[in-house]
Amino acid sequence: MPDTGKGLLKDLFKLIVLTAVIVVPIRLFIVSPFVVDGESMHPTFENLDYLVIDEVVYNFATPTRGDVIVFRYPGNPSVFYIKRIIGLPGETVSIDHGAVTITDENGKKFALAEPYIVNEDATYTRDVTLNAGEYFVMGDNRPNSSDSRVWGPLPKKNIIGRVDLRLLPVGELGLFPGVAHYATSTQL
Repeated sequence: MPDTGKGLLKDLFKLIVLTAVIVVPIRLFIVSPFVVDGESMHPTFENLDYLVIDEVVYNFATPTRGDVIVFRYPGNPSVFYIKRIIGLPGETVSIDHGAVTITDENGKKFALAEPYIVNEDATYTRDVTLNAGEYFVMGDNRPNSSDSRVWGPLPKKNIIGRVDLRLLPVGELGLFPGVAHYATSTQL
């Protein structure tokens, strides 16, 4: 009669090794979990939302306006932030009492429609021109967000990845949460 206990242990060991060989590289190099800490992205993301970050996407594509990203804070790379990309390399981001206007590299100027904003920061006015490899990022909860308005442009090298999945809370489960489309932006 075969020793089923020994066979079970052998199968369990194989399962653990196989899981480690598959899951660990995926976790280290492709996707990573991220738990929202704070209210800077309200109402899009709330404190303690559990997200999955795609760490590979920007190896094949360029970050685009509206992407919600996780990155290393330029002032302290051990701290991770979550914000939305507002301005792209070569553009000028103009903020006049909370209203955002973009001037692209060709001089085309348009007002940015931001339907995800519920708390506007009408106190901020500034123009920032981005260099190659720089992005202007802001939280959706403008009065409660430390972002490019405070500490300047975000270097591309600090970007970890794009938010592609919300796992928790379960009622908000979904792919590409926080996606923003700017088709309603008006040219000036």
